Amino acid sequence: MPIYALGALEPDIDPTAYVHPDAVLIGDVRLGPESSVWPGAVLRADDDAIIIGARSNVQDGSVIHVSAGLPTVIHEDVLIGHLAHLEGCVVHRRGFIGNGAIVMNRVVVGEGALVAANTVLLNDTDVPAGALAVGVPATIRPGAANARLVSQGADHYVLRGRRYRDDLRRIA
Repeated sequence: MPIYALGALEPDIDPTAYVHPDAVLIGDVRLGPESSVWPGAVLRADDDAIIIGARSNVQDGSVIHVSAGLPTVIHEDVLIGHLAHLEGCVVHRRGFIGNGAIVMNRVVVGEGALVAANTVLLNDTDVPAGALAVGVPATIRPGAANARLVSQGADHYVLRGRRYRDDLRRIA
């Protein structure tokens, strides 16, 4: 797997985390226990840190980046769907970022909030705990997130990460 230092900035990967061989980590990327990063994902922490909490996952083809002075912080038990783009934002515990969503600078996604697939969260948007964000640009629907969906998804990816860490092997 391509894991790169950028000057003195080096990724810090918990030994229980899973990083697929086709994912790319650059710079100050910090992966917590039982987190996972899947094929084609790029985490580039050149101007600040990317912090991925315990049991969180970054799914296939997603791009996680930072802006100067704006780390990207993904707390525990968070799902980042396929092809999502996050930059200089915070996603709190049990948040869910849907496939193809874009989450920009200074956005805060509250605990248990859900960002629907293909949603665009513009700079400085606040998605309260338990809310659903949907659309381009996003409309916020308080209390409309499905907490059970996020919990099941986080648990699923912890088990999937363990399986891949133990059983994945290249055959050609």
